[in-house]
Amino acid sequence: MQKVGDKLKKNNLDYLLDESYDEALQNTNFKEFVCKLKIKREVLKKYTSLLEESSIEYHNCQNCPGLAACQNKITGYAKLPKLNGEALEFSYKPCKYKKKLDKEEKSHANTMLFNVPKEIKEASIKKIYKTDKNRYQTILWLTEFIKNYKKNIHQKGLYLCGNFGCGKTYLIAAMLNELGKDGIKSAIVFWPEFLNSLKSSFNSDVKSEFKNKYNYVKKVPLLLIDDLGAEAVTPWSRDEILCPLLQYRMDEKLPTFFTSNLDLKALENHLAFTSKGDEIIKAGRIISRIKQLAEYQEMISKNLRE
Repeated sequence: MQKVGDKLKKNNLDYLLDESYDEALQNTNFKEFVCKLKIKREVLKKYTSLLEESSIEYHNCQNCPGLAACQNKITGYAKLPKLNGEALEFSYKPCKYKKKLDKEEKSHANTMLFNVPKEIKEASIKKIYKTDKNRYQTILWLTEFIKNYKKNIHQKGLYLCGNFGCGKTYLIAAMLNELGKDGIKSAIVFWPEFLNSLKSSFNSDVKSEFKNKYNYVKKVPLLLIDDLGAEAVTPWSRDEILCPLLQYRMDEKLPTFFTSNLDLKALENHLAFTSKGDEIIKAGRIISRIKQLAEYQEMISKNLRE
């Protein structure tokens, strides 16, 4: 049989819980918050102070314009309750802005960058410049590529040449980032600096660094070779680096993209000239592989860097 003293203590505790809970209900935001939970009062009143914290964080989220303005204890999260049996459990749940940021960071993590600016890392289909009609053909091509790739329809990549600053790299990077949202791996390499990086690692004591860089770029599902034709051509860079890379990707049917200020004829002339003289046959081999790997487009558009 329950002792009289214990019963009085229990009644007194219930009274205090009710009093505290009723006092909290005077706050409109708190009342609105607990009503949405649709949980029995007898459970809720045991967690009044924690529910008040949750109510504040919940309502902070309702009027928040973005992560930079977050007023909660942990940026991007709200401490919210969940019913487990006859008890409430509180845990931190990410807000819509945090979820969006995490999704973007996850998709960006699928795009490996070698010596390219931050702007390219954050390239987005939604942010591409669409006012210039000269860009339409390329934008439509890339949009179609995304659709087909998601359907596992094999297609070539794109060799996109055009004037300086017209946004060639940004457009293709935006497409790769879009595919990255579905977990598709890709790499973007600024070709002149990538060659310098390879040469430095090749001459170092850690030869594995060279091998890892080169093999990743060679085997990644989608590859953008950026600014091809801006590099100083050597027999090593052309015949031992570029040619085997393109041959492998051609054999494995791996879509490969190129940006350049040079059309294919100008690129062939560029690749032919080395310290050994004019080597048009070797340059022609490269052009032949590019044609096997990619469709050709020219885009002359406004210089967006001015």
